[in-house]
Amino acid sequence: MALKEQLDDAMKAAMKARDNLRLSAVRMVRAAIKNREIDTREELDDQAVTDVISTLVKQRRESIRMYREGNRPELAEKEELELSVLLEFLPAQLSADEIDAIVSRVILDTGASGARDMGRVMKAVSPLTAGKADGKAVSDSVRRLLA
Repeated sequence: MALKEQLDDAMKAAMKARDNLRLSAVRMVRAAIKNREIDTREELDDQAVTDVISTLVKQRRESIRMYREGNRPELAEKEELELSVLLEFLPAQLSADEIDAIVSRVILDTGASGARDMGRVMKAVSPLTAGKADGKAVSDSVRRLLA
């Protein structure tokens, strides 16, 4: 089933269950997808929908961090609940060990030898981890393994 269909079904289920938080999160995703479709003037495929959801996940994580620093735990908790809903629509997230294994393989394949090769490695790793891992975690892994 396509991601957009899964979102539609999740929205209907949230409406029936009167789950306002889940309904709000799913509507937010659908609106972001619709906005991207309007911007690009074409219907998004599953990979593009995954990219939109990944962007929203990244925004939620940043908001959680900011709310915690600003001593606003109630807002951080709301963002965490939305984040958990968003993560349901992404592929299973890679563990740190899995990210390291992918990065190590790419470093060997590209022949990278130092920090100056980080851009080349990131360019090769990004498609392999898109939607499956946080970009910051991937970047940290690349930086650590190239050092």
